[in-house]
Order: sequence, then C-alpha cells, then structure tokens
Amino acid sequence: MSSNAEFFEALRLLEKEKGIDGAYLLEKIQAAIVLAVKKDYGGEDNVMVKLDPATGEFAVSMFMRVVDEVVNPGEEILPEQAVKYRKSAVVGDTVEVKLETRQFGRIAAQTAKHVIRQGIREAERGQKFIEFQRHNQELVTALVSRVDPRTGAATVEIGKSEAVLPKTEQVGDEELREGMRVKVYVVDVKDTEKGPRVLISRTHPGLVKRLFEMQVPEIFDGTVEIKAVSREAGSRTKMAVLAHDENVDAVGACIGAKGARVAEIVEELGGEKIDIIEYSEDPEKFIAAALAPAKVVGVEVDPDGAKVCRVTVPDAQLSLAIGNKGQNARLAARLTGWKIDIRPESGFYGEDDAEN
Repeated sequence: MSSNAEFFEALRLLEKEKGIDGAYLLEKIQAAIVLAVKKDYGGEDNVMVKLDPATGEFAVSMFMRVVDEVVNPGEEILPEQAVKYRKSAVVGDTVEVKLETRQFGRIAAQTAKHVIRQGIREAERGQKFIEFQRHNQELVTALVSRVDPRTGAATVEIGKSEAVLPKTEQVGDEELREGMRVKVYVVDVKDTEKGPRVLISRTHPGLVKRLFEMQVPEIFDGTVEIKAVSREAGSRTKMAVLAHDENVDAVGACIGAKGARVAEIVEELGGEKIDIIEYSEDPEKFIAAALAPAKVVGVEVDPDGAKVCRVTVPDAQLSLAIGNKGQNARLAARLTGWKIDIRPESGFYGEDDAEN
C-alpha cells in the first residue's frame, strides 16, 4: 500500500471511530499542511494542497515567481532553479514547485498534528452540540456518573456527553446516587467558547408535560392537548388539558384506569401531587376548575378587562382553596394567568376588613 493510500485509509478509520465528517477532517488537515509549508518554506498565498480520497491524490505545491534576484525566498525563485520545474521558465513566469510531504520536516509535522488535533476537538464539539440540540426541550434518560458531596450537584451522562444537574434543579429531597438512571428535561442548549453547555432540570414544568406525553397515548397523538402546566417541584403540579374529540375524557385519559397512568408519573417525581383539570376558554370555568380540590361558588371577573377576578368559596373550603402557605391559589393563578382574590361565601372578608 502506498503512503498516500495509507494516509487516506487512516482518515477513513478516524472518521469511523470518531464519527467526524470526512470532508470536514480533510478541510482541517489541508489548512494544517498549508500552515506547515508556510512555516517551513515561507510564502503567503502561494501554497496549494490537493487532497482527494477518491483518486488517492495527495499533492503539495508552491507557486514561485521567477526573478533575477530573490528577495522573498518563500515566493521567488531564480531562473536556473525554475527550469528544473519547467524547462521554458523565464523571468516573470510562475512555476509550480511540487513538494514531497516528507520534506516538511519535524516542525511541519508537529504543526499539522496540532492543528489536526484541534480540528478534531472542534468537530467533536460540533457533534456534541448537534446531539444536545436534537434533545432540546425534550425528556431524556441520564445516567448519574458522580455526585458532588458538597454541593449535591450531579454529573450525568446523556449519550456520549456529560451535563451537570445542579441541586436547585433536583426534585425536593431526592437523593441521587452514582449509577442511577433519571429522567431530565433539556431546558436549553448554548454553544459557548468552552464547548456546548446544556441546561437540564427535573424541576421544570416541561418535565411533567413530557412525562405525560410518554405515558398517555391520547396526548402523544394529539387527541388530548396539554394547555398549561404550573409546578412547585417536589410538592404539587397543576395541569390543564383539553380534548379535541368530544368522545374523549381528557382528564380521565391522563389519570388512566384506576389512576395507573398518573401514578407512574407521581412515582417518577418522588410522590409529587398532581392535579389534572379540564381547560376551558371560559375564564370563569377555567379558574373554578384550577382551584380544585376546593369547590367554588362563583367567579367574578374584572369588568374592565384586566385579568383579575374574585372567587367565592364556601367558608369551610377557604383554607383548602388557598392551600398550605397559599400554594393552591398560587399554582391556580400561574396556571390560568389570572390574579385570583379568594373570599369566603359568608363575606367575612369584606372590603373594610381586608383593608384592616
């Protein structure tokens, strides 16, 4: 096998092992050789490298101007030397001086090697970014490779790449351990100078949405649509759903037979409570449903069109409607996008009392 054939075979193996585009590799290697020739021989824009895997051609040339007196050895050549490359060469002509790759010497080889290595790193970075970008705003299964005992941050493997799941993005008091497989939501992917940076989370509302898409065929096929999700990770989630087929019960589809579908998701989230409510274009109906499990007597929306409403509930349901530390009301407000003022049916909290 010729040295050129060996060179291209080595490239093919590299492409296969690293999964890097061959054309990209050739481009980087070509640039490396040009740089190496310039460093060894001088010259600026007179170096040409031909690399063709199809024909096995690997040629390196310098185009030199024929002059009476050489001022720039990297670009100029005397007539008596030029005739070695073209017999008819005279002053003013340009001749092609073909070089052997072994002529580059140690410095040229090292330069080429360095740039090739750098090119491979850049290509791998690009591949990694593409891989992460493919999963952007999706649910992926990650393998926990290590956990920082001080911060609680977990380093996880997603395919061939690594990402960090900060403690703030972990659910409640869950304890991640090395070797565990966990589902994470890819919030965003950024291409930075230090390589792709992927933001992953287990607290993001998108995680719940994607879990339901996986668990409920009616959501996956579009029969049932998730209209909104509000979440306080590790504690409670509210999700509004709408059926696009009048024969389908959107809430029932999400809950599943004997609660089996929602139970799987609750288990995945470490016992997080999930309220599934029916979405309505009618704000009054939607707000009343969003405050479940509390029963609502009435909803009055602001007549001026502001997204503010007053909700009346039975006195015995007031604390349930508001929820522990205001959680139920807070999640309902986020779910609907309305500011909700909850009052008891008895009117105990009148305007004067509220001011006092």
